[in-house]
Order: sequence, then structure tokens, then C-alpha cells
Amino acid sequence: MMTIALVGDRSPSVRAHARIPLILDALREHTDVDAYWIPTPAAEDPAALRDFSGIWLLPGSPYASEAGAVTAARTARTEGIPFLGTCAGFQHAMLDFARDVCGFPTARHAEYGTDGANGTAAATDGADELIVELACSLAGHEAAVDLAPGSLVERLLGTSRTVERYHCGYGVSAKHLALLSEHGMRFTGHDESGEVRVAELPGHPFFLATLFQPELAGDGTDPHPLIRGFAAAGAKRAAAAGARGTAAAAGVRRAEPSARR
Repeated sequence: MMTIALVGDRSPSVRAHARIPLILDALREHTDVDAYWIPTPAAEDPAALRDFSGIWLLPGSPYASEAGAVTAARTARTEGIPFLGTCAGFQHAMLDFARDVCGFPTARHAEYGTDGANGTAAATDGADELIVELACSLAGHEAAVDLAPGSLVERLLGTSRTVERYHCGYGVSAKHLALLSEHGMRFTGHDESGEVRVAELPGHPFFLATLFQPELAGDGTDPHPLIRGFAAAGAKRAAAAGARGTAAAAGVRRAEPSARR
């Protein structure tokens, strides 16, 4: 069986979280899949995540544990576990990559304030801000995204342009994009003004991060192609390695089926 770690601090006020049961129901029509909610404090221990077939870092920041969200992205990245990071999941995947790969250990997220949420002193001039407040919030917006030829996201969507839904107010600082790119992060989706909206890691079984929220596509009963692609990658890992998820970590809760049939 394929198992998914849904990493995030579950809340009825987060629209993406409310869609998860519907999305899982739809995936189960074609795939033997089970899913467990992993609160971000529980995700601080990589052992809580290693047995899963896929790790999905969901929207809903600021997280209860920034460290847990970053650890979820790092565990998926370093152990070859299929990863999907959406909205805040995108942001924290970039934090992990900057800190662990790019030699930028003080990289921080502006949403957590200026007192160094990652345990380091924040630079007073904002030089350490990797994730910054967007000049124009994307919360509640739809916008076009242009996709790089030959990219994973283009292959999954089957098009070079898509229109996606957002609920986000933060993105990657333009002054640090070159550093991330130089160390291997590929930015494969941009809006009409050239702002980054999608990132992926070539050579990884499946590592995709989007600033938009594919969870909000349609009514949830027909999962977005990126979610289906993530599930397919997880199923492949499960079939190859016999991976099985675990509910042993403190606070882990199985994702219930939806009431809608």
C-alpha cells in the first residue's frame, strides 16, 4: 500500500486542508493509498517520516513548528521520498535547500518575525530573508503560470501555460534566486511578470514545489494533475520498496474519508 504523510497543522480554517478527504477519496478510486496527518512538531523527528511512500507539505503557515516543516522537506529531499510542497510547503522547501545545500544557514522566513525563528539572530537589514512578503498578495487570486519546456510540471500538466489558484502572501526573494539555482534548484514556473511560482529538483524521484495551491482546483473530486503525479510517484516507491507508513509518531492521525459519496 502507498502511504502519504500529510505534514501540516490541520485546521478547518485552511481551505486546502478541507479538500484533502475529497482528494484522497478520488485517488483511492485508482490507487491503494492511505494517508496520515503529521503535525509539524511531530515532523521534527525524521524517523516519523521515513517509512512513508510520499511526503506532502501542506499550506497553513505560520506552522506550529518551522523546524518540523523544514525537516519534512529535507527528509524527502535527502532520502529520495516523493515530495509535494504547496504554498507554505514551497516556501519551507526553499528554506531547507538554502540552509542545507547552499551554505546559507541563517536563511529565514519573514512571516516568523525578526527574532530568528531558525535559532539564529536575524540580520537587521533583512539580508537573511529568503522568503519575503509579496508586493501584491496572491490570497484568493487566480493567475497564469508559464512552464519551462521539458520540466516535470510541464510534463504532468501537458501544457506550457496553466491558470492556478493561490492563497499566499509570501515568496522567494529575488536577490537569492541565483544562489538556489547555482546549487541545483530549478525554477520551472513563472507568472506573467517573471516571478517564481514552481520549483523542482532534477534527479530526484519526484520533488515538486508550487506557490499555488493545486488542492483548490475544481471541487476536489478530480485531483489536480500534479497531485496525481505525486501519488503515482509514491505508488512506484511503495511497489519497489514495500514502503509502508506508520502511525507510531506522537500526534499522527489517519486522514478520514470524506462524507461525500
